[in-house]
Amino acid sequence: MNKIFLDTREMEHPEPLQSSLFHLKSMSDESYLYMLNIRKPIPLLEIAKEKGFSFVVDQDQNQIWHILISKNQNISLEELLDV
Repeated sequence: MNKIFLDTREMEHPEPLQSSLFHLKSMSDESYLYMLNIRKPIPLLEIAKEKGFSFVVDQDQNQIWHILISKNQNISLEELLDV
C-alpha cells in the first residue's frame, strides 16, 4: 500500500480541501490518503462519499483528526489508522 501523508494542521482555509482533493484525483487503487487536521473535514468527507471513496475518521487524545481515504473498497483503513 502506498500511503500519501498530508498534514494540514498548519494550513489556512481552503488549502486543506484543495490539497486533499488534488491527491484524491491522482490516487491509484493501491494507495490511500492519510490526512491530519485540526477539524473534522466535513466537506471533504461529503465529496469522498459522493465519489465512492471509503474513509475512516478518528480523533485522537490531542484533538487531532486522522482521516484515511481510499478509492479501493477492499482496503481495511481501520488497520492502517495510526492513533
